[in-house]
Formats: sequence, structure tokens, C-alpha cells
Amino acid sequence: MVVLLVLASGAAWESAALARLEREPGLVVLRRCVDVADLLAAASSGQADVAVVALEAPGLDLDAVDHLRRFQVRPVAVVPDGPGEQHALRAARLGITQVVPDHDLEALPVALRASEPAADEDTVVPDPLEPERPAPGGAGRVVAVWGPAGAPGRTTVAIALAAELAARGRRTTLVDADPYGGAVAQQLGVLDEVSGLLSAARLAGTGALEARFGTVQRAMGEHLTVVTGLPRADRWVEVRRGVMEHLLEVAAAHGDVVVDTGFSLEADPAADLGARAPRNQLTIAAVAEADEVVVVGSADPVGLSRLARALVDVRDVTSRAPVRVVVNRMRPSLGWSEKDITGMVEGFTRLSGLHFLPDDRPTVDRALVAGRTLAEVGDSPLRRALSDVVDALAPDTVMVAPGRGRRRRVR
Repeated sequence: MVVLLVLASGAAWESAALARLEREPGLVVLRRCVDVADLLAAASSGQADVAVVALEAPGLDLDAVDHLRRFQVRPVAVVPDGPGEQHALRAARLGITQVVPDHDLEALPVALRASEPAADEDTVVPDPLEPERPAPGGAGRVVAVWGPAGAPGRTTVAIALAAELAARGRRTTLVDADPYGGAVAQQLGVLDEVSGLLSAARLAGTGALEARFGTVQRAMGEHLTVVTGLPRADRWVEVRRGVMEHLLEVAAAHGDVVVDTGFSLEADPAADLGARAPRNQLTIAAVAEADEVVVVGSADPVGLSRLARALVDVRDVTSRAPVRVVVNRMRPSLGWSEKDITGMVEGFTRLSGLHFLPDDRPTVDRALVAGRTLAEVGDSPLRRALSDVVDALAPDTVMVAPGRGRRRRVR
């Protein structure tokens, strides 16, 4: 016997489907659900085997499908009449592998009894809604800019790296993924109150992020776009599991991606007890998915102590991505040299590079007050040092200004 839940959300096929299921032996409709919340509550009882859902049901997203699977309820979607490939792709983005056209309900009992097909990773379904993609080989790398608590300069470094990559002609997307309230929009003078991250979360939930990726970005130049962060820190609950991974995958298909993250990599053990994603999952996902991690630390004693512990923590999240350290706000008044700091930092983990940024407060202030990037403000010691970091991150884009003899500060 197969126990069913049905969520049709007023679709025209509901009456015909119920009549067909009543005539089928071995299929029992446990509940007709009025909305997604009712469906998830019924699935939580552990009595159902399959959920028959309307693909267009409001609130049916990745998180809802994950909830069904968590309670061993297999989703089967009834899709409207139209291009079958289009609806199958949208269902697949929601994690639903079995679909039945609403004009062929005779096939519904067969789908309900059949076991779920295994996912074929080699099968690629074309997307008729997706805009033209970059040519193969144009996909970029994901660089996550992370650092410990204490405001070591993560956002300033992330913006500067993205702007420098864009200035060298590389298509770059800057993503503000700080779950404690993003500051990228404020630093760049973006006054639009629509959050790109929240828009991406809503589109990812409905499987439409790839097709409408351009709507979640804000153009900051010919080659630079920004996905703005949370407008308020308390809205992190609206970004569900899997959104950050999907967003980075889509953005990387169009070019390089620089992610400004939060400070905490601590997992929330209580998250497994409910459907809500942990607050730090945005930061953890960005670091775990990155092709390279840039760890920012402050050059003062407290900042270096936090940096040392951070280098141990970051290796627990990512084991494959190279880790590059940027020591920010270096100044003579501290009393130690780059060599002293190098000996301390390299003792904690293996690094792909170590860079030092000068304490250039006047340049940072000019950029912040004007809502511009360091590249737009003009030449400065800080921009030259950050350009060295980009030289190491993307050596095929090395750009040296005429007459500028600079020393590469890389270990």
C-alpha cells in the first residue's frame, strides 16, 4: 500500500486525479493539503510515502522538497501542459525527479508505484529559458574573502580585489554573503534597497535563478557587477540551505566571483533539529565552495592572535582550496617586520601566499566617503599592494602601470 499526500493548490487536474486514484487499488490518499505548510506538517507525521504536488504551488521550493525527503516522503510533480522539457528542468532544480503531465493522469498511478530514478550526472537538460551563456572555458574562479572577528578589513579587501579583476578586463561578480549584515552596498554607495542576495534566494527556491541571474545583480562598471547583501542582519533566515552553493555556481559560469563572507565558521548543532538553516551556513558554504580562500587578518597583536586561530579553523572547512593570507594595516609603529609576522603565520598552516597591506587610512577614507572602489580613487600604496595580491590570484592578468617599479610582497 502506498499512502499519499496531495497538494494541488486549486489546479484543474485535482478532481480528475483524485477520481483516478480512488479507482486504483493499493493507493490511499491520506490528506488533501491546502498549502505547502499543511503538506510539510502532514509529512512530518511519518505516515505518508509519496506527495503528489502541483509544480506551481506557492511556496514549493528546495527547502520544502528537502523537508519531504527528510521524512522519507517522495515528491511527484504534476506539471501543466506545455513544453515538457521546460517543466522537467524546473522540477529537477527543486529536487523532484518524477513528473507527470496534467493531460496524462493515467500515468500517475504508475509513477506513484515506481521507485525514484537514480540521478544521471552525465545527462544535461538544455534550458529554453536560460540566456546565452559564455563560451566554454569562460567560467571563472570563486575567491572567498574571509577573516576572523574584529573587523580586519574583509569587505574592503573583497571590494578591492573584485574591482582590480574587473579593471583588468575580467568579468567579475562581487557577492556580499555576510549573514550578520552586509556592508558592500554601503561602501559602494548603492542606495537600492532591493537585496540581490534575497532575490537570488527566492529565485533559487523556484528553480529560476539561472534564467534570471541578471536581475539579482547591480552593474558597477563594464566588467563588475554586485550581488548586494542582507539589508538587515535579522533577515538571514530567508536564505535557505543550498542557495549560496547554487548562486556561486551560476555566477562562476559567467566569470570570476569574489565573495565577502562573515567572520564565523561555527556550525549550529541545533540546526539539525529543525528545518531552519544555521546562520553561519552562508559563510561556511562560500568558503567550502571556493577555488581559493583569502584570509584577512589585522597586523596588531590581537588581530594576529585571531588570525593564527583562524588559519586552523579554515582548514576544517576547506581542505582542497589554497589558502592565501593578507595581513592588513601594517605600520612601523607596531615594532615588528614582515619577516617576524611571516615566521609566526607560516607555523600554523601551509599557505599559497602571504601578502602585506599598508595602513593607508587616507585612501580608504576617500573611497568610503565617495562610495568608490580603490581603483577608482587612483594610485596609492594600498592599491599597489592589493594589485600584487591580484597578480598572484590571476597571474594571466598581470597589469603593471608604466613607471611604477614596485616590489612584490609575496612569501
